[in-house]
Amino acid sequence: MAESKMTVKIIAPDRTFYEGDVSFIEFNTIEGIIGVYPRHIPMTVVIAPGVLKLETAEGTRQAALHSGFAEILGDSIKILAESVEWPEEIDRNRAEEAKLRAERRIKDSSMDANRAELALKRAVVRLSMTKH
Repeated sequence: MAESKMTVKIIAPDRTFYEGDVSFIEFNTIEGIIGVYPRHIPMTVVIAPGVLKLETAEGTRQAALHSGFAEILGDSIKILAESVEWPEEIDRNRAEEAKLRAERRIKDSSMDANRAELALKRAVVRLSMTKH
């Protein structure tokens, strides 16, 4: 029996980030981590910052996925991402600086705490994707 596949298309504002067949995909939503296999029930979810995992014929690929929406239709998934990056595209120094800025903003009670916490989550995800 052939391994079941589904088509994934991930679109960022500046490019089509990924388009191809996968046997499994996993990413964060505002309600928790979701893993999707082919023939998943149709649904739409809101994406939260986290690690995107794609199981392809070539092996597992990971990326930093930051906010957006996903439409799951059984044999296909479309992700509209605010931002998404392969590990090799991430500037570790810039991510460390963003993390420090976000931490300072969280401590400053006059700043928008929700926005600062989201920036901190994005920086932490980026840092987790880079090699030390």
